[in-house]
Amino acid sequence: QVQLLESGGGVVQAGGSLRLSCTVNGTSRARYLVAWFRQAPGGDHEFIANINWSGDRWEVDSVKGRFTASRDNGKNTAYLQMDNLEPADTGVYLCAAATTTYLYGPRSTYAYWGRGTQVTVSP
Repeated sequence: QVQLLESGGGVVQAGGSLRLSCTVNGTSRARYLVAWFRQAPGGDHEFIANINWSGDRWEVDSVKGRFTASRDNGKNTAYLQMDNLEPADTGVYLCAAATTTYLYGPRSTYAYWGRGTQVTVSP
């Protein structure tokens, strides 16, 4: 059973920074692709960024230059460094994992999901 646990959310003023963590626990030795999604109140899951085992990564244009995905394979943990946060970044951030290295698959690629961590950015 694969379990994902996010942490690092909180309340921050616009222009501030947060670093989210996603730890992948399980018995499988699969080399997971880990993605970050954001869900605003009443909205769908919006893809933000992902990173594969080799460190290749993809971020959406709206966060390029502000958010950076990284990972520590030895700790089975992925990170999302979020800088220069804006009120529009507010939402629940969820991490998801898939057993592929391909970065550009649809949301259905991800079989495993965490419960999310709340990020609130005040003006």
